[in-house]
Amino acid sequence: MINFAVIGTGWITDSFIQSAHATKSWKLTAVYSRKEATAKEFGAKYDVTTVHTTLGSLANDASIAVVYIASPNSLHYSQAKEILSAKKHVILEKPATSTVAEFEEIYALAKEKGVFLIEANRHIQEANFKVLQKNLSRLGQIYGASLTYASYSSRYNNVLAGEVPNIFNLDYSGGCLVDIGVYPLNFAVALLGKPESQTYKPVITKTGADGGGFIVLNYDSFGVQINQSKCYSSTAPSEVYGEKGTISVNATTDIDRISFLDAKTKKTEELAQKKVEFNLMEEAAEFARIIEQGDKEAAQKLEEMSRIVIGITTDLRTQNGIVFGVEKEGQSSSRLGVKTDEEPVVDAPEVGAGAS
Repeated sequence: MINFAVIGTGWITDSFIQSAHATKSWKLTAVYSRKEATAKEFGAKYDVTTVHTTLGSLANDASIAVVYIASPNSLHYSQAKEILSAKKHVILEKPATSTVAEFEEIYALAKEKGVFLIEANRHIQEANFKVLQKNLSRLGQIYGASLTYASYSSRYNNVLAGEVPNIFNLDYSGGCLVDIGVYPLNFAVALLGKPESQTYKPVITKTGADGGGFIVLNYDSFGVQINQSKCYSSTAPSEVYGEKGTISVNATTDIDRISFLDAKTKKTEELAQKKVEFNLMEEAAEFARIIEQGDKEAAQKLEEMSRIVIGITTDLRTQNGIVFGVEKEGQSSSRLGVKTDEEPVVDAPEVGAGAS
């Protein structure tokens, strides 16, 4: 088993631990939190008694091989940098970093130290996403796609009340584009490759962060429309259109329905497989395989996809004047007053929204 520790004690961390344990390849051995009581309470759920209240202590724990980081976006870079410097593998919740410069620096550091750095885009590891990939050729020439992930966030109620929750706080590198939009963006890039250009028409919230909106990815001979939001919901499916038919899925993540509509016969074929018990289980299994087998080629492919996506989101933010706190005169999170706590920046799933 791979001994791992976690930074972050929110719902997404629970989900990863449960999924990782279900693969039988991982064992949680330590928990990090600035507050010892918080770390002990969280660890007790998994019979883990080893806790760390400083990153230095965590980095120097020789019993740990991998650290899973699910802290606020603005902290990913500094925390990953310290853990990687100690020659430990890092699984980093999306978005990996706030900026392209941060991204390139920590990936270069991982290579220098001989360890893996993997951004946790779990939906592209799902069995049903791979079914979709396998059947894409049945469409013939691609004519376009319409991808949806729009789910009203309970935190948007706070925004409407005049508050600034982390996920809508630019000092925490928040906003819908990097929280929700990265799901359909990774979906598109993994399925169709890198677009030639992109545009974004966002809804800008009272906090200055984007609450959602429409993205258009421009490919050589077709376009992809993405409807993503945390300030409204959509029940629309996601579809890929081609000369020979249309493939429709219920969502861009947690796919449990895939249908192929033949353009000529008008007949529909259902393709989906049964989903696994835990929705992060497939990514946990693949990340364990990469680490255990030292599969640099697979890791490089994931890195390149992450590089493309952060390039897209950075361009889309730049187009709309959305600037993170860490980008203002090179300020660090600490100078901006951002606390190094572990409150997650990703909301829990919204029921009935057709999202994850």
